[in-house]
Amino acid sequence: MSLPRGIYPTMITPFTDDDRVDYDLLEPLLRWYEERNCTGVFAVCQSSEMFCLSLDETLKITRKLMQLRRPETVMLASGHTSLEIPEMVSTAQAIIAEGVDCYVFIANRFAAQDEDDDVLLRRVEQVTRHLGDFPLGFYECPAPVYNRLLTPYVIERLPSLGNFVFLKDTCCDMTQLRAKLAAAQGTPLQIYNANSAMLLESLQAGCAGYSGVMGNFHPRLYAKLCACWQDEPELAQRIQAMLGITSAAEKLAYPICAKYHMQLQGMPVGLHVRTPRVNPKDFDHNARYVMQQMLQLTDALEDELEW
Repeated sequence: MSLPRGIYPTMITPFTDDDRVDYDLLEPLLRWYEERNCTGVFAVCQSSEMFCLSLDETLKITRKLMQLRRPETVMLASGHTSLEIPEMVSTAQAIIAEGVDCYVFIANRFAAQDEDDDVLLRRVEQVTRHLGDFPLGFYECPAPVYNRLLTPYVIERLPSLGNFVFLKDTCCDMTQLRAKLAAAQGTPLQIYNANSAMLLESLQAGCAGYSGVMGNFHPRLYAKLCACWQDEPELAQRIQAMLGITSAAEKLAYPICAKYHMQLQGMPVGLHVRTPRVNPKDFDHNARYVMQQMLQLTDALEDELEW
């Protein structure tokens, strides 16, 4: 199996003001992604605040999304928060049982910062031996402690450990990314870049698409870039410039800023978040103005394009 090329936004979790998962909003939220040309969604990930979700909440979210998704929507899911092998196995098996298309591991859960790649690979094998040939992925997640980047050495060895088809890359460096692409060549593993500023260059180098937080703001533009970069290079450069400059918005108390941006587009999602890394007070009037102006720019560009 290989995943379709394209865009996989890191899906947010809607919460009520009293801190419950707003399951009723999952359907309109999923439709929001689907109607904006997303290939699929990456659910229960860092943007979903997965480290602040219980396993029961994670499974209920995944189950509902699988019931609601359109047949063509590819569903990736993580929920991998544990550092212990038995829990890694049981969590993966439980989420896989909900019918997702690909289960995604978090790289920094397998080895501490001072442990080498062989430690990581040994622990990966201890988990994947229980999962058969189910499609698997890796996410280079920067939370909760540090960002473990997969090296070419690891990537070359993944095919012997399981059916790895997805890597959400967060290295933000084209030299490293090219080395990873070379290591993955000839394997089922496809790399999806999370960095907006170098997305076009990464597509030209061989990446299969985009999977990142800015897919929660203007996913239609990301989908258009992934679709047009080969046949319409001038348009691709124009869209890339827009995506690169606006990607700085993710620093404005994310994921609150993403939820507010969705509000501006008519999505009735609240601004409540669980993650302790974000202070709601940091999402101030200036941040709201930035979101409003970014939406104006997005609407203007989208109105000019053919879909």
